[in-house]
Amino acid sequence: MDVIPAIDLRDGKVVRLIQGQYDKQITYRDDPAEQARQFHADGARWLHIVDLDGAKAGRPVNTASIEAIVCLGLLKVEVGGGLRDEASIAQLLDMGVTRVIIGTKAVSDFDWFSRMAEKFAGRIVLGLDARGSMVATHGWLEDSQQTVLEFAARADELPLAAIIYTDIAKDGMLTGPNIERTQALAEAVKTPVVASGGVKEADDIRRLHPIGVAGVIVGRSLYEGTLTLPDAIAAAK
Repeated sequence: MDVIPAIDLRDGKVVRLIQGQYDKQITYRDDPAEQARQFHADGARWLHIVDLDGAKAGRPVNTASIEAIVCLGLLKVEVGGGLRDEASIAQLLDMGVTRVIIGTKAVSDFDWFSRMAEKFAGRIVLGLDARGSMVATHGWLEDSQQTVLEFAARADELPLAAIIYTDIAKDGMLTGPNIERTQALAEAVKTPVVASGGVKEADDIRRLHPIGVAGVIVGRSLYEGTLTLPDAIAAAK
């Protein structure tokens, strides 16, 4: 199980939004590339980046910060936030990003998402953000009319790299991941599932280990000091 540290970008800085709310921001660091170096030094192989400005704008915004991290050549990088057209996907992949995450546009235009998944086979990740059992879209600002499991079953037929499942109620709250819903998703699909949201301590990683997820994204716990990356990696083994 991979432990994937997260960097959320807003105005070129490393931040965290509480439950995805833009008016509840914690700013952690001014230099995202330096944070990426630290994660690598602590043992990370992957880095999860969310372009929060991009999620609102519907297109990549923090590209300079993303490129600076990619150019370090230290980590495999996945990026999400505002990817709603083919040009934006190609822009990030050409920059050296390993894989890109698509959420809102996958839900609103599944035919387009299917074409992108086929064209960029193995490099597209479905970002399934959930409020309860329902899929949330537009940077968590809106709810869809589709359940997580129903939508995941459709997407499972595509050549996706992974599905990232985020429970909005848990994200950034340090209250532990939603084991039950994460396990239900992991058991329902063949695509690798990555858990996201709520991880506070090493025991949370250990609880995820037996349910069959391919990875776990950790963010606020690393910045707040309730979990260290080396401890998280050890727990994942």
